[in-house]
Parts: sequence; C-alpha cells; structure tokens
Amino acid sequence: MDISRRDLRMLLLHEFRLDHNATEAARNISSTMSKDTLSIRMAQNWFNQFRNNNYELNDLPRPGRPTEINIDDLKQLIGRDPRLSTRCLAEQLGCSHVAVEKHLKELGKTWKYGVWIPHELSSSQLQHRVDVCMGLKTFHRNYEWLSNLVTGDEKWILYVNHTRKRQWLGVRQTSIRTPKNDLYPKKVMLSIWWNIRGIIYWELLPTGSTVNADLYCEQLDRVAEKLYKKQDRIYFLHDNARPHIAKSTYEKLLELG
Repeated sequence: MDISRRDLRMLLLHEFRLDHNATEAARNISSTMSKDTLSIRMAQNWFNQFRNNNYELNDLPRPGRPTEINIDDLKQLIGRDPRLSTRCLAEQLGCSHVAVEKHLKELGKTWKYGVWIPHELSSSQLQHRVDVCMGLKTFHRNYEWLSNLVTGDEKWILYVNHTRKRQWLGVRQTSIRTPKNDLYPKKVMLSIWWNIRGIIYWELLPTGSTVNADLYCEQLDRVAEKLYKKQDRIYFLHDNARPHIAKSTYEKLLELG
C-alpha cells in the first residue's frame, strides 16, 4: 500500500498520543502496511520532535543547495562547453555537484578525455581539404583513378610475437602462462606494395640491411616489373620518409612514369 510521507507522520503522531513508544509505533504501522514502510530509527526521530512540541508534519525547507535543477539550462551549458567540470556547472546552476552528476548520468553523459590531434587546423586548411576531397571525388567519376592507385611501406615484423589471451578457468585452476616479449626481439624488415585488388609485391630485407634511396629504387624496378601490362596508368602514393623523397627516387619515379 502506498502512503504519503505526511500521512505516515500523522499515524506516528496518533501512536504518540496513545502513549506508545517509537518501537511499538513502528511495529504497529509496519504490520498494517509493509515491512519497509517505516523504520524504528525514523519513528524515534519523529517521536523526539513530538516531545519537543514540534507537530509540523510537512517537509520543511532544508539548508544547502537544491538537488533539483533546470535540465534545459544544464543542456545549454554543456552544449556551449562540454569541458566544464561538475563543480563549475554546479556553481553556475546554483546547486550541488552531486545533483549535476546525477542529472548528467540520467542524460546519458559520460566524462571522457578528448582525442589528441597533431595540431589544430585553420579554417583555410580545413576548406583546402574539403576542396581536395571534392576534386578527387569528381575526378573519380570521370576516371577511376582509385583502381590505379599503388601504395607501399615498410614495417618491422617480429619472429615471435607473444599475445596474452583470456582463458576459461575453474575454481583453483591454474591459467596457461604467457612469456613477455624480449627487450630486443629478433625481427625482420618487410617491404610491401599493394592496390585495391591486393598485394602486388613484397620482400623481406636481409638481416642488418636498411632501406636507403638506392635500395628503394631497386625495389621500385621490381614493383614496376610486377605491374607491367597490368595497368594502363599508375598513381603512386608513399609517405615522406627519407628514401622516398630522395632525388634519385624522384628521378626513378619519372623514369617509370
């Protein structure tokens, strides 16, 4: 049975005027309602107020900041600046930060770090990126350049790469141990080139060798041999690593067309 807080206090006052103690009052009311309707501690607190001639049954204003806030104001504040802390929001809304946390949780908001970026782009840089993307998209409709795009890179590959996985274990069952990787593991350099259809060419460099401009030009010759008579035109894309931007590499790319 649902009962209001004021009606519950009125029943306590009735029990008080019958000269019952707080324990008896709580037991009598709980037997009529439900077990969780009234606790003995609550009955004792109200009996103390009645003994002090305080018969006010309504909730009086409490000191401290209010727990209810304007949800629209909260949404507007975090919409303008989502980085405001709960204490800053509480100060602007005139409430406690606990109330702010409660309402933010109800709104489905979570407190997360922002994503690191290399640098902030200006408006002109952003617009330039949009223009380039639109130009590439238009060019792709007239000529399918993406199907002729070839790219490549180098990567260190470990001989042994230990990975730790979750295991289903019973009570007191010992898990399978996974050794950590060595500080200086044995590895080999992989050079690989591919397009939208898959891998074109790859090779593993001999131990102790590094990629320089001369070796990279030799690799480009082998890549061109693999692509011979397979594509009418090639758009080559690679990063700005030293061997990739050397003068001899630039001349090799011009030679291969």
